[in-house]
Amino acid sequence: MKLVKFLIEYFKSPRTIGAVAPSSEKLAEKMVGDIDFENSEVIIEYGPGTGVFTDKLVKRKKKETLLMLFEYNEEFCKQLEEKYKGEDDIIIINDSAENVDKHLAKYNISRVDYVVSGLPFASLPKNVSNKILRQTRNILKRNGLFITFQYTLLKKEFITGYFKKINIERVIFNLPPAYVLKCINS
Repeated sequence: MKLVKFLIEYFKSPRTIGAVAPSSEKLAEKMVGDIDFENSEVIIEYGPGTGVFTDKLVKRKKKETLLMLFEYNEEFCKQLEEKYKGEDDIIIINDSAENVDKHLAKYNISRVDYVVSGLPFASLPKNVSNKILRQTRNILKRNGLFITFQYTLLKKEFITGYFKKINIERVIFNLPPAYVLKCINS
C-alpha cells in the first residue's frame, strides 16, 4: 500500500519526487551512518517523503535533539504528521527547502549539525537547487555534514561549487542504485 501511494505521488509530480520507489534500508543506513547522534542538537531532513531516512533518524537521535522535516508534497507531509504526532522534538514543515532559513529564524536556530537530503537535484530547476545548496551551506555549522544521494554523479560538480570536500559511497542495493554524497562544510 505504501508503494502504491508513493507511485501516485510520483506520477502527480515526478520533478519534485524524483524516484519511483521509496529508498532501501541499505541506502537509509548509508545516509545516517556518519551522524554523531550523541552530540547533535539540530538535524534537518529535506524531502523525507514516506520517512525511510526519518525512521532511522528518530530511532538514533537523543530525545533532546531537534529534528526538522521539510516536505514540499502535501500528501507526504500529512503522512509524516500522522506518523510522528505527539513527538515534541520533531517539527514537520510543509514547504520547500529553499525557505529553510526563514523557518529556522522562527525557532531562533542559527546553525544546524546535519542536513540529510532526499531531494532530486538532477530534476529540480537549477535556480531552486542553487538556492537550496546556498542556504544549506549557510545554516550548517563548521564541519557539519550535508548528506544527499543521487542516482548519477551528473550533479557532483554542481554540488562541489558549494561544498569543496565530498566523500562518495555507492549503494548498489537500492532501486535504482544510488550514490551517497557526504559534503563537509568548511
